[in-house]
Amino acid sequence: MNSRERVTAVIRHEPPDRVPVYSWVWANLSGMITDAFGSLAAFEDAYEFDFAHLFGGPPAIAPETLSAARAANGGTIDPATACDIPYTDPDALNAYDDIRAQIQHHKNERERFVYVQTPGIFEALNDAFGIENHLMYLMMYPEELKRVYQKQADWNLRFAMNCLDLGVDMIHVSDDWGAQHSLMFSLPTWREMIFPYHKITAEAVKERGAFLSLHSDGNINNVVDGVMELGYDVVHPWQESAGMSLDMFRDGYREKFTVMGGLDVQNTIGFGNYDALEASIRRVLGMFKDGGLLYCTTHFIQDHCSLDELVFAYDLIHKLVREQ
Repeated sequence: MNSRERVTAVIRHEPPDRVPVYSWVWANLSGMITDAFGSLAAFEDAYEFDFAHLFGGPPAIAPETLSAARAANGGTIDPATACDIPYTDPDALNAYDDIRAQIQHHKNERERFVYVQTPGIFEALNDAFGIENHLMYLMMYPEELKRVYQKQADWNLRFAMNCLDLGVDMIHVSDDWGAQHSLMFSLPTWREMIFPYHKITAEAVKERGAFLSLHSDGNINNVVDGVMELGYDVVHPWQESAGMSLDMFRDGYREKFTVMGGLDVQNTIGFGNYDALEASIRRVLGMFKDGGLLYCTTHFIQDHCSLDELVFAYDLIHKLVREQ
């Protein structure tokens, strides 16, 4: 199997020849990795990563537009104001040149499976509102928020379709809903305010025959059934440090969707405890050696991780998946 075939097999609940591997490293460790390996690409090649997370394309709201709206409204944007903020044109295809270049590098040249970061609904508007205000607005202005969410969902749909046209394998919707022990809002609120607007992109992606993944940090146990109802093929990160048990996933949901994750950045890698790190890597890879997992960090590895620890982890991972 090549890397793309390996990842595709896992998502389709077919046995892979080995566990596929990736890591989110560029946000905090790019300088350190470049000094040691020559480039991030060289690091990814050295450990033969199987998939790649693509970022880029146009922003939904131009930063200068958001700054002007904030300045005109005393520094705070409410849902009524947000309804009138103009969005960028998601069909301005010259804005996708960075994604095209990443597809060429990862998919065409290295045969990796590629997925693209796509806005969700709640997380996408936290920059405009501020997360604390946004949580209040869910209770104070639900009807106005629904109009904003519809606008965001319509933009998300066009962005996703354009990325599929360019050749990405999976649309990866990023929408943090979880706190450390539960959702940041109630299940009825999620059902009424979040679910319908995710469904717009989810249905369109599935109609195209493409894969669909969700990123949500924290504990989202209460909405796992809703995530399946939306048709997500992959869930990232299934955060064990927030009470999302991989045993529960393996025993109850493994035939329904695939988890991307397994290497927890909140309490496992970057803390200098090599014994605990090795034990975690061996445990998780052993649980899923016959499929069900795209082994990846739960988020970007933080800057307190040393190069020695990073290399220790990925030397071990590279060795174990091939031994299995």
